[in-house]
Amino acid sequence: MDTGVVVVDADGDEVLRSASAERFRDARHGEAVVQEVIERLLRGARTGVTGEEELALFGPPRETLIVRAVPLVVDDDGIIGAAAYVDDVTEVRRVEAVRRDFVANVSHELKTPIGAMGLLAETFLGSDDAEVARRLAEQLVREADRLAHIVDDLLDLSTVEAQEHPSREIVPVRVLVDEAVGRVRALARARGISLDVRGVTDDLAVACDPGQVVGAITNLLDNAVKYSDDGGAVDVWCEVVDGRVAVAVRDSGIGIPSRDLERIFERFYRVDKARSRATGGTGLGLAIVRHVAQAHGGEVTVESIEGVGSTFRLVLPRPGVDAEAA
Repeated sequence: MDTGVVVVDADGDEVLRSASAERFRDARHGEAVVQEVIERLLRGARTGVTGEEELALFGPPRETLIVRAVPLVVDDDGIIGAAAYVDDVTEVRRVEAVRRDFVANVSHELKTPIGAMGLLAETFLGSDDAEVARRLAEQLVREADRLAHIVDDLLDLSTVEAQEHPSREIVPVRVLVDEAVGRVRALARARGISLDVRGVTDDLAVACDPGQVVGAITNLLDNAVKYSDDGGAVDVWCEVVDGRVAVAVRDSGIGIPSRDLERIFERFYRVDKARSRATGGTGLGLAIVRHVAQAHGGEVTVESIEGVGSTFRLVLPRPGVDAEAA
């Protein structure tokens, strides 16, 4: 909302009320509280006291408002009245909360491998057994790899979020898919998981930043392989949906409970925390995919059945009007 303004004279009589402040006049429930605060702060301001109060309205919609009141002073006449201002800081407070949560989550994610590495190093120093030392060294390497993975994902997410309008070039989808599949083929082979790529015809192309899109497809494939059982299968194909190109990745994994589907694209959100940590997941991969999709004027969707598997689709504009509009 625009800043609401209420002005009163020295006697407390109202002489001006802006359109955005009209909603508080004769209001009920939460908005009535705002009017009470306006009147109270104006009374104080008429005596020379500047006041401020923050209010949380539970709506709907939920809002956070700041009410400020100041005396109106003319040099010769002293205080001739007071003015109150009502500002909507809902979005500011939301961003602050997201930032706090992000910092807390990053701190927690970094603390776990760092703590483990410290403990392993202490044990390593106190051991004279060569076999024990070898196992401890292997665990140290795994924790170091995990720490590096977290940092890499944080850097990737930061880069994607910083580029609201990524550079675009026309790239064949086959090139993007082949590059991403190549990055996860060794992991799939080690687990005995087949990668079946089909329907990626040479005529399909998208307007994109190839580095970002290859990274997004790789994240989808990496998750599909990690959450599939050994010996399972991951299918990759392309299709045209409403004039846009969709790269689909289907796994034969554990599936995602319906209650979690709305949250899986949030930073650090994990459906199965234990399994995610065991497979080296950071909880950032799908957040990166979503940001890449949105930055390109596309979207990412998911369908899942518990015990059967999940299908993710990265939908991107084809070269032409859609790409230019994005």
